[in-house]
Amino acid sequence: MMKVLYQIPSLYTIYAGRTIYLGYKHAFEDLGHEFLTVTADDDFKTSLEKHNPDILLTSMNAFNMKFLDLNAIIKQRKKGMKVFVNTPFWQSPLSKLRINEAPSLRTNKQYIDLIKSGTFGDVYYNVCRTGDQRMDGFEKETGQKHVTILLAADKYLHFSEYTEQFKAEISFVGSNLPDKQAFFQSHVFPLRKKYDLKLYGQDWTFTDKSLNFAHKVGQFFNVPVLKSFKKANLEVEDERKIYSSSLISINVHEEYQRRFGGDCNERTFKIPACGGFEITDDVSCVREYFKDGEEIVIAKNKDEWFEKIEFYLKNPKKRDPIIEKGKIKVLKFHTYHNRVEQIVKLFNALK
Repeated sequence: MMKVLYQIPSLYTIYAGRTIYLGYKHAFEDLGHEFLTVTADDDFKTSLEKHNPDILLTSMNAFNMKFLDLNAIIKQRKKGMKVFVNTPFWQSPLSKLRINEAPSLRTNKQYIDLIKSGTFGDVYYNVCRTGDQRMDGFEKETGQKHVTILLAADKYLHFSEYTEQFKAEISFVGSNLPDKQAFFQSHVFPLRKKYDLKLYGQDWTFTDKSLNFAHKVGQFFNVPVLKSFKKANLEVEDERKIYSSSLISINVHEEYQRRFGGDCNERTFKIPACGGFEITDDVSCVREYFKDGEEIVIAKNKDEWFEKIEFYLKNPKKRDPIIEKGKIKVLKFHTYHNRVEQIVKLFNALK
């Protein structure tokens, strides 16, 4: 058994960080490990000394780094603790206006020097597959290896649960991010003219977006009133009910994910785990994890997007084998239990 300390500055996050955190928590605990949490409300040094973890899971972004004590990490590493660092893209395509996202690592000399010093992390990982263009230069400039650890489904949260409340022909669960809005306009909103389309998630109205921005600012500066006043529009349990109760669950990635093709979102795995039928936009790495047309359905262009939605709504029996095979694939290879097993293997190799 290992002790794992997971740094999440705010447990009140309403974005993807909450399901990723819960996925790791459930998997580590189910596999017999002790899973501990350190937030912005905790004294970081005291938490390290008290828990004496085998692994610290953290992220290299302004939010997480703000609440780290590097001297405490150095001291604890001398005792054998290994640090796994979720690492930004070396060359990020994300706008600097995305305050909850890390900018290009190559422009941050402080972070680069920290990595090169060898005093911070033992494993530098993110969701990019090996050889992704966005990580070109990382290994050469830092001297550290880039490791891929994919997102996944949570077996404790993502399973089939039909609920009449969420019955729909087509559903989408996710945030209305700026880098998705063009796709929404051309591929998603037109579906309303013909089908029962339901959209769930964050930032779908101006008011919600404004409140969520204040919420994120409150979390960054750890302001008690602001960091926790905004609740998620859905309970984490609702997501599985939506996927289980929709005839089709569409998956939309950000534009840069389609362009580079080297990473996919958590939703890619969650929909099949919940027994949902997934039609996704075209991100090339998805073909490495699923067989198109057998375990998942990929629409290569706008015409295919509408054609495949129409076809599978009219042919429900064609959906069933894809749903079954997709679920089998995810439960075998793409749960957070799989990711924890990968982390443990990396940890053992370091020892």
